[in-house]
Amino acid sequence: MISVDISKLLADYPVLTRVTVQWGDQDAFGHVNNTIFFRWFEIGRIAYFTRIDMMHDATGAGRGPILAAVACNFRRQVTFPDEVYVGTRVSKIGTSSLVVDHAIVSARLGAIVADGTSTVVNFDYDAGKSAPVPGELRRAIEAVESGPASPLILLRASRVPCST
Repeated sequence: MISVDISKLLADYPVLTRVTVQWGDQDAFGHVNNTIFFRWFEIGRIAYFTRIDMMHDATGAGRGPILAAVACNFRRQVTFPDEVYVGTRVSKIGTSSLVVDHAIVSARLGAIVADGTSTVVNFDYDAGKSAPVPGELRRAIEAVESGPASPLILLRASRVPCST
């Protein structure tokens, strides 16, 4: 369950995802490697896009999201063991793109450890170019942004059996 402090830190983010920090997420310096934060942003984006049904046609054909840019502000170090909460929201809907805001809170630290933005383009994979954000997608985003926060989505590391 999200503590009151974490809930307050992510109050402006309608889609919340909890991710368990893995031992292998750390680098030689003993903290979570910077690349992992971008993976956590992606986890949040996919959870959001699934909620607005943007992923239904994301098979590499037809229309779907494509990442155009991503930026991250690293605020604090994260170490194992920990759980992080990824808050995701859409702050701008353009003609053919979305600006997605992210914030990551460490449960152990009780603080925002990173924040950033992603620019995602609604892409027509058949034509190989951007496509306008359709009205139904705009309405779905507006409903998520104006409604209550979503139930927490929990992600745990999956264990893949080794074969000999």
